[in-house]
Amino acid sequence: MALIGSIVKVGSLTGVSRALGFARDILLAHLLGTGPMADAFFIAMRFPNLFRQMFAEGAFNSAFVPIFAGRLEQQGVGAARDFAERVLAVLLFWLLFFTVAAQIAMPWLMHAIAPGFIDEPAKFAYAVQFTQVTFPYLLFMSLTALQGGMLNSVHRYGSAAAAPILLNIVMCAALLFIVPWAAEPGLVLSWSVAAAGLCQFLWLTLSCHRAGMDLRLRMPRLDSEIRRLLRLMAPGLLSGGVTQINILVGTIIATGFPAAVSYLYYADRVFQLPLGVIGAAVGVVLLPTLTRSLRAGRHDVAMHNLNRCIEFSMSLILPATAALLVIPVTIMTTLFERGAFGPEASHASAWALAAFAAGLPAFALVKAFAPCFFAREDTASPFRFALVSVAANIALSIGLSQAIGFVGIPIATTLATLLNASLLGAKLHRLEHVVLDERLKRRLPRILLASLGMAAVLFGMAELLDPLIEARGWLRLLALGLLVPTGLVAYGGLGLLLGAFERTDFRKALSRKAA
Repeated sequence: MALIGSIVKVGSLTGVSRALGFARDILLAHLLGTGPMADAFFIAMRFPNLFRQMFAEGAFNSAFVPIFAGRLEQQGVGAARDFAERVLAVLLFWLLFFTVAAQIAMPWLMHAIAPGFIDEPAKFAYAVQFTQVTFPYLLFMSLTALQGGMLNSVHRYGSAAAAPILLNIVMCAALLFIVPWAAEPGLVLSWSVAAAGLCQFLWLTLSCHRAGMDLRLRMPRLDSEIRRLLRLMAPGLLSGGVTQINILVGTIIATGFPAAVSYLYYADRVFQLPLGVIGAAVGVVLLPTLTRSLRAGRHDVAMHNLNRCIEFSMSLILPATAALLVIPVTIMTTLFERGAFGPEASHASAWALAAFAAGLPAFALVKAFAPCFFAREDTASPFRFALVSVAANIALSIGLSQAIGFVGIPIATTLATLLNASLLGAKLHRLEHVVLDERLKRRLPRILLASLGMAAVLFGMAELLDPLIEARGWLRLLALGLLVPTGLVAYGGLGLLLGAFERTDFRKALSRKAA
């Protein structure tokens, strides 16, 4: 259960970050709402985040961690650190070049990122300025991906998982103490994003020092091992960040609909809570664990760990999916409807949230399946499937948005992710890299039944609490405060009754020894 304990630790810290993220987004909704400056700022956040997901957390992580963890397992700490130092030299050189080039070219790049803003000069100018300021965030996040990959490979998951908390602390401080008195609040927030990136880099630099993983800066040199890393990274640029690419495609199309960029942003923030806490935590822990097991020839251990990861993630993702599908309006209204964020925005965002939520199990399975390829240094297969997924997403987003409006965009993202998960799972099954054990086969249907039962309880409870939900202020918070524990108790009770899980599972996962 050490693997599950590590996932719980990463997920818990990610949960703290997401909770602070909600506080940040509540302040954003109150102060910025869904107006032109809000749309421009969300574009400025999306662009560097796209490259961070594609490069730092996608392509780089999927290529670097298997090589680094393999060296660590087979040749020791010294050889692994030497490899990391050579990677750092090349990485820093090209990141500096790319960041400066992107900032200079931003007025032209924005025509591709936000074509719907072209006819609104003020919004377009805001988007260019804000994105130029936030873009160094990519540089810092890429360096922290290197540091986090090293720490995760030596099973020190806490520091990297805690780093995003700093982003939300810095942004919340800016929203509380500077933005209310600023002439251009979007510009202040953009600078806070760049500052948060620097804080995260310094935090992980200190963490690497404590772990004995200090890196010296060398002159960049493209030796054979760096070229091998780049060859593995190339297909991973798409496959590792396919979810963010699909969401960016949706954002680009959404710029043609009034306020749709903001609606999708707020829906995505809620949807990312279970995905980030559970799905991302599984991916972070599973990749180095699988790599070291496979390098040591322990294929049985690797298969057992994969089954437990799927079981654990589905036991949390399926009830989260059910809840978000049953009470999306209650969630969006309670969290965001105040100040500049009105009832129309709440309902529009709720429709988008439900569409995203329907794909949560598929999103989580992609997080579990992709490391199975990356641990074997196969980045080509996920790349091919990602191409199919992105092509399907573009076609579906354009077609559905024209037919049913902006809500067709998250529906398309969900369908494209389901396709990607199906392709990944089918190949892994064919190669016998994923073989479901008897425990997982027995428990998955019971987890689904418990989730459906919980959804029914939540639906009935929401009907009873409808007068509180329709009210404003603390009464709405009270309604949500009653719904959440009711859902948890209903799912826990049904899960134990149906045999979806056992009490000992939680004790083992949360024990100090396991963690």
